[in-house]
Amino acid sequence: MNESIAGKLVSVTGADGFIGSHLVQLLVEKGAKVRALVYYNSWNEIGWLKELPQDILKKVEVFHGDIRDRSRVVEFVQNQEYVFHLSSLIAIPYSYVAAESYVQTNVIGALNIAEALKNSKSLKRLLHVSTSEVYGTAQYVPIDEKHPLVGQSPYSASKIAADKMIESYHRSFSLPVVTARPFNTFGPRQTSRAVIPTIATQLLAKVPILKLGATTPTRDFNYVTDTADGMLSLALCGAAEGRTVNIGTGEEWSIAETAKLLMQITGHEVEIVCENERIRPEKSEVNRLLSDNTLITDLTSWKRQVSFQVGLRNTVDWLTTVKCDNLNTSYMI
Repeated sequence: MNESIAGKLVSVTGADGFIGSHLVQLLVEKGAKVRALVYYNSWNEIGWLKELPQDILKKVEVFHGDIRDRSRVVEFVQNQEYVFHLSSLIAIPYSYVAAESYVQTNVIGALNIAEALKNSKSLKRLLHVSTSEVYGTAQYVPIDEKHPLVGQSPYSASKIAADKMIESYHRSFSLPVVTARPFNTFGPRQTSRAVIPTIATQLLAKVPILKLGATTPTRDFNYVTDTADGMLSLALCGAAEGRTVNIGTGEEWSIAETAKLLMQITGHEVEIVCENERIRPEKSEVNRLLSDNTLITDLTSWKRQVSFQVGLRNTVDWLTTVKCDNLNTSYMI
């Protein structure tokens, strides 16, 4: 990293989410003055930020709002030096039935951030978070940043649009932005809309059979603290400005292989049954994701710190501390 975040004014959208909460924790630990956008609700809940150690949380300025509310976004980013934009609807299955909400949150949300920062005098860098889903099924592997973008689901289409909106503000208005494109992130605080906690919660509940969607697709899994560290590394890298950069391990694991590893960790081996309702539409399935992480390792000192096996163990250990029956298992891979 060629800059330091210590003492800097930093805003994080989507701070109450899975990755966002880990990023907030990292930023505070690195000495940043963090303002966290939390989706407003009547219960005054702060999402996964509640999991942060109290000595960390008390240093966070919690800011309630909605990424779709431009005036609130303007207030949120005022005078900030670094902005991490993570707010997004991310569940792929729900995007099939509620596509407009993905446009409102993911595309309009990105536009609101770009507009709010367009004329900022304080901004040093915006870190916009994309997703490997924008690549669709790999046309070649490993997938580098030049790979074509394919909208294989309404979710991925909304993220492609958001990425291009942010890119246009860099090209049109010199917005100092880096787009981070993480591959599949997993770890503590991830709910069961995702495949790893879906498998693990079923196994911890000692189910007689393991119900999954397609088991042959492969994914490049990032442990969440490594994803957060990659985002920070890119935000602090001047040479990355104006570029899109993958965050990935360069390893791929099939869903079946992942399930077998989790069976070993939990000590509960069962038959895997594929349920049709958990399978994506045929032309929407992303069959293979494997990152080329050459660019991030060339630009920064980032490298993976947590192996897949250790990350799975950490995830299972965390899940044993929460009530698995409170985490639904309706994930569709």
